[in-house]
Amino acid sequence: MKFYSGFSLKEESCFFDEFIDRSDYTVCGFSYGAIKAFEHVKESLVCGKRVDRLQLFSPAFFQSKSENFKRLQLRAFSKNQENYISKFIDSCFFPYAKKIIKHKKATVDELEELLFYEWSLDELEDMTQKGVKIEVYLGGQDKIIDVVGAREFFLDVSTVTYIKSANHFLSGGKFE
Repeated sequence: MKFYSGFSLKEESCFFDEFIDRSDYTVCGFSYGAIKAFEHVKESLVCGKRVDRLQLFSPAFFQSKSENFKRLQLRAFSKNQENYISKFIDSCFFPYAKKIIKHKKATVDELEELLFYEWSLDELEDMTQKGVKIEVYLGGQDKIIDVVGAREFFLDVSTVTYIKSANHFLSGGKFE
């Protein structure tokens, strides 16, 4: 199992232990890491490597957000990175108590990639045709991503698990 971390985060896979398939042929990613996991699987398939499952936990989905929203995020990050990351982590846990999480220095390039990334239905469908099972996990109380847009987008190409009262870390909720 290969796991890709979220924006500015590290070692957060423990939040998803109840969902993760620990097979050697599973690739997982959380938030920004979901983008990296998806790209990794695309490259693996081109190289003829085996991938059975792609698990996307709260995948970064901002393609329905306005250009102004994205530019505002970039400006806020550039102005005060420490404050931006602190508020970001607080929002990840909302509406529940914040937990201690490890993080690392993030770059404006990473944030820009996350905000402007365009998921491709064609590429997702191609993966499923090559035998990759795609699973998407979303929290109904997620204040980071466009949950409704992500749910609608991924529904035709993956199994979507929607946890109504869960936050970005998929904690605090029950399956629905």
